[in-house]
Amino acid sequence: MPGIPLSIARPDLELTLLEPMARRVAWLQEVITELGLNAEVMRGRAEEGPVRERLADQDVVTARAVAPMARLAKWCLPLLRPEGRLLALKGSSAAEEIERDATAIRAAGGGRVEVVSCGDGVLEVPTTVVVVERAQPRTTSGRRRDGGRRTRKDR
Repeated sequence: MPGIPLSIARPDLELTLLEPMARRVAWLQEVITELGLNAEVMRGRAEEGPVRERLADQDVVTARAVAPMARLAKWCLPLLRPEGRLLALKGSSAAEEIERDATAIRAAGGGRVEVVSCGDGVLEVPTTVVVVERAQPRTTSGRRRDGGRRTRKDR
């Protein structure tokens, strides 16, 4: 989701915008300063270790349709706290993508998945958002986060 419009619409939120390109980072910082928004910009990618360390345990992570859900889940779910939500803006074929990538989403730590249509009756083409809740890690039952059983070899 575009961070600048979100920050304008919801000044009560503290936002971190993640952008890999230096020129876009500079532009975003300029806009945030000029508009006095409650946001910061970090240069990097969600899959990078330092980014994951700094941005861990977020309540919500948003993403545009920059990759298939399997990859988005792998990149974004580690940034969330348990029960946090990934909001991925996708196209009209989102339901098929979720079905195709269900195993990869679960393996990345995803739990409940929902496809939401936003703007029905208001927008000519509604926006499709895939909501993925990060599952609670399993640590006490002998089961791993991905649902597999531990073997002697794993211990």
